Amino acid sequence: MNAPALSEATDQLPVLFQEIPGHDGRRIGVATLNSPRTLNGLSLAMCQLLDARLQAWAADDGLVAVVLNGAGDKAFCAGGDLHGLYRGMLDSPAGDAWANVQAREFFATEYRLDHRIHSYPKPVLCWASGIVMGGGVGLMLGASHRVVTGTTRFAMPEVTIGLYPDVAGTWMLSRLPRGIGTFLAFTGAQLGAGDCLHYGLADRLCDANGFDALLGALAATDWTDDPTRHAAQVDAVLDACQAAAPEPGPLQRHADRIRLACGRADFLEIGAAISAWKDDPDPWLARAAATFLAGSPGSARLSHTLLARARHQSLAETFRMEFTASLHCCAEPDFREGIRALLIDKDKTPRWNPATREQATADWVQRFLAPLGPDGLPHPLADLGP
Repeated sequence: MNAPALSEATDQLPVLFQEIPGHDGRRIGVATLNSPRTLNGLSLAMCQLLDARLQAWAADDGLVAVVLNGAGDKAFCAGGDLHGLYRGMLDSPAGDAWANVQAREFFATEYRLDHRIHSYPKPVLCWASGIVMGGGVGLMLGASHRVVTGTTRFAMPEVTIGLYPDVAGTWMLSRLPRGIGTFLAFTGAQLGAGDCLHYGLADRLCDANGFDALLGALAATDWTDDPTRHAAQVDAVLDACQAAAPEPGPLQRHADRIRLACGRADFLEIGAAISAWKDDPDPWLARAAATFLAGSPGSARLSHTLLARARHQSLAETFRMEFTASLHCCAEPDFREGIRALLIDKDKTPRWNPATREQATADWVQRFLAPLGPDGLPHPLADLGP
C-alpha cells in the first residue's frame, strides 16, 4: 500500500496531495494520510486539510475522481487524535461539555468532512488496507468505492476507551441485519475483507500490493466527457484489479448465534448473552466477549441507545446527534479514563463510572442527549441538511 512518490519538501505534511495526469488533461486526485507512526490517526489538521482540498477538487471540472489512502503498509487510519482530545478534556472545566472548544472544533470538522464524502459529487475510492478503525471508518463509509485487501482489519472498538461508534458509525451499524450492529458496537470485534464485503461495509477486494497498479489503471482510463459515467469507469478499473473472493469471515460463520444473542431489545439481556461467550471454544467469540467485559458499561448503554435512534434518522440527523453525544462524552469521566488507561498511563485498568451494566440505566444515558450551547444557538452542523 505504498503512496505515490512525493518530494522530500512535502513528506512531513499530515496529508499529502497529488494530482495524477490522465488522458486529455483529466486528472485523478490522491490524498494520502501521512502519519504512519501513529497509524495515520486522524488529527484536526488532517481533517481541515482534507476538507479544504475536497471542496477545491469538487469544483475542478478537470479532476474526475479522488483516491484516499494511508501512508505506510500497516493502516489506512486507526482512529482519531485521542491524545489531542485528552489534552482538551484536561484543559476544560469538568462537566461542562460546551466549554471544551477543542472537542467542539474537532468533532464538527471531522463530521462535516465525513458528511462531505458521503455526498461528494465525484467518485471517491477509499483504499482501506490494513487497520481501519474509528475515524478511518468514518472516512471509508461515505466513499463511493470502498476497497479492502487481505490485510484489512475493520473495527469500531470505542467501547474500550469509553466512547461509542461515532463518525456515523451508529447510522451504519443500525442498518446491518438485526443484532449484528449491536454486537460490533459492544465488542469492537475485528472484521476482515470477507465480512466487510458480505455485510456491505466494502465494495471490492484487491491485492494489498496492487495500489500503484490501480493508480496506473485510473490514469490510463479514457475518461468520458459525461461526469455521470465516471463512477462506472472506476467500477471497470476495479473489475480488472479485483482479487478472488475471500473465505467467509467469523461474523458470517457466527451470524445466527449473534442475531439470537444481540437481536433482542433488552440491554441487560444482550450483555448477559455476550458475556456467556467468554469461555467459548471459538477464539474470535471469546475475544469479543473479553473485550465487552473489560469495556465501559456506559459506552455499551450509550451505543445501544444511539443505534436505536439512528435507525430512524437521516445521515445528517445522526451526525448532529453524535456531535452532541461526543461532546457529552468529553465531559463525562469514562472517555478521559479510557484514554488514560490505554495511552497515557498505559496500565490498561480503567475505572469505569458507572462500573456495571446495571448502573448504566436508561435514565442515566439521557444526559448524552441533552442539547448543548446557549439557548437559541443553531446546531453547529445544522447546515448539513434535513
